[in-house]
Amino acid sequence: MKKLLFFLLFIAMGFDSGLCFAEAPNQVAGFQLGADISDYKNRVDMTTALPIRYAESITEVEIKKTDLLSSGLIAYGTCAAPGKVVRVKLKYADSGRDFYDKLLAHFDKKFGKPDEWRGDPFHIVVAWKWSFVDKSKNRISLILQHNKQDTDEKIGNTIKLTMTDAVDRERQCYDKSHPEVSESRSEKAPVQLDWNLLVPR
Repeated sequence: MKKLLFFLLFIAMGFDSGLCFAEAPNQVAGFQLGADISDYKNRVDMTTALPIRYAESITEVEIKKTDLLSSGLIAYGTCAAPGKVVRVKLKYADSGRDFYDKLLAHFDKKFGKPDEWRGDPFHIVVAWKWSFVDKSKNRISLILQHNKQDTDEKIGNTIKLTMTDAVDRERQCYDKSHPEVSESRSEKAPVQLDWNLLVPR
């Protein structure tokens, strides 16, 4: 009886945490989380490398276009684990909704139903998120998105695979080595609002 109760409690905790029990993915289109960016020197354009704003210890570099991928950004750390890939963002060459629906079906079959809706209420942006924990206890998020209208978002079909813990470690490393930046972000003086500047006239 105790074993049964323990098993049921374990299952309940898994559902409450919103974490997928499927094996955690760590790569897509040949780009792998945790790999060294130098492994992809023939697949990325290092002249495009730029640090991410407000996440200065992470740099993004553009991939080279292929028949299946129209664009993409590979993010890697420069502080906690220099050169190690922490996120892969890719745009598929096929931007159609039919392609997205077929791709989503393959995702559902492999990983189960998504954990979270990340699109908008009107389904102009269709986005689903899966959350995983890998064998090394790293949190990994996977987002598949379709967008044909919202210009504030990437147009077309995109995928984002992120090792969340690695991103957090990079930010913590940067804040620790740049305490003045961290303090200035947390100690901003209250803003005095001038409504005349904010309201159209």
